[in-house]
Amino acid sequence: MKTEEKLPPIAVNRKARFDYFIEERYEAGIALLGWEVKSLRAGKAQIAEAYVYLKDGEAFLFGAHLSPLTSASTHVLADPTRTRKLLLSRRELDHLVGAVERRGYTLVPLELYWKNGRAKLAIGLAKGKKQHDKRATEKDRDWQRDKGRIMKAMRR
Repeated sequence: MKTEEKLPPIAVNRKARFDYFIEERYEAGIALLGWEVKSLRAGKAQIAEAYVYLKDGEAFLFGAHLSPLTSASTHVLADPTRTRKLLLSRRELDHLVGAVERRGYTLVPLELYWKNGRAKLAIGLAKGKKQHDKRATEKDRDWQRDKGRIMKAMRR
């Protein structure tokens, strides 16, 4: 029996948790071309500027940048920022369409990673944070850091 080892993520959108309240997470497959898979294996992906949009009952990843490798295929014209289709089940898509259109949520790419040899994208159903929410989050994070330092100093 093969044990699944935990691989590090290809790309992480760190800004997503700062800008949004993530309420639900979904795992989506991505329709990729051959050179894009090679680029992902080399870790040449960036999803910080990317977002997910829904059109005609399908989900698409827009704005993700996959840098083409120089050793990849020469006969294919590589477009690093092309729109890529996300592969989700019909039930998930219907739920996401309802949440985005009726309840004012947005879809944010969180993490790009490998699972069983296939590229997966974790997307979050999120609500935008206001400026005061961001300040409160930052204040809480600073307090947790300071609390850890104080506790560490007391143990010595």
